[in-house]
Amino acid sequence: MTKEERLQKTEQIYSTILRHLEKNSGKPFPFFSDGDTYIRKSAYQSVGKIFNQHPEMREQIIFLLEKSIVDKNNYIRQTTINAAGEIGMKHFTTVESFFDRGLFDGHHSARNAVIGSIKKMGEKNPVPVLQWAKKYLHHPDKEIRREICHGIELRGRTHPEDILPLLKELQHDPTATVRNTLVHVLGQISYKKNCLEKVILHLKKWENKDLATKAIIEIIDVHERYKDFAVLSQKEAKKYIDNNI
Repeated sequence: MTKEERLQKTEQIYSTILRHLEKNSGKPFPFFSDGDTYIRKSAYQSVGKIFNQHPEMREQIIFLLEKSIVDKNNYIRQTTINAAGEIGMKHFTTVESFFDRGLFDGHHSARNAVIGSIKKMGEKNPVPVLQWAKKYLHHPDKEIRREICHGIELRGRTHPEDILPLLKELQHDPTATVRNTLVHVLGQISYKKNCLEKVILHLKKWENKDLATKAIIEIIDVHERYKDFAVLSQKEAKKYIDNNI
């Protein structure tokens, strides 16, 4: 579709969902099971907008989302979690239970929706989201720990000091995939403005020196891989690290 056609389609989806809520039929949200990713994205974004613009519909929206989160259709559960993520950027406590459930969903698409939602919510509404994430840092399921580590990354790209204490708690994680994700996240939060200094200062205090070394190697490498977006060149980043560790 052209840009104009996409905008028209998005407006159509918004209007359809708004009318659906106005009828108050109790039926599931339209478009949540659509096979097209763009359609589903427009649907969950529309639900988030309506939640913010029409306070009188909030109770009904949550009611329908609670029905959808237990649906057998993977697309519906995935889109439900993404819709909850849109709401959670301002009203996290209202939708917190959806992420408690989504973390343990049997399908990867729903769990990935949790990661994506944590990223966008953590960026816009960090305090309650990071408090929620912290309670899962040492969960017995290694996949839960990995998902939480990955999910808090986006907040760290602008405010690494907010997530570094949480990341530090994972430095002795017994599972390699969790530690690898930790190293990846440390790299991803290091190349933005005023971030490298904070990451290196924190890493100097970590007990797991082997993991800290792997993180430093990743950080240096990231400054080359993302050289078009990094504040410092790889040479400048390496010099800073050499002078401070």
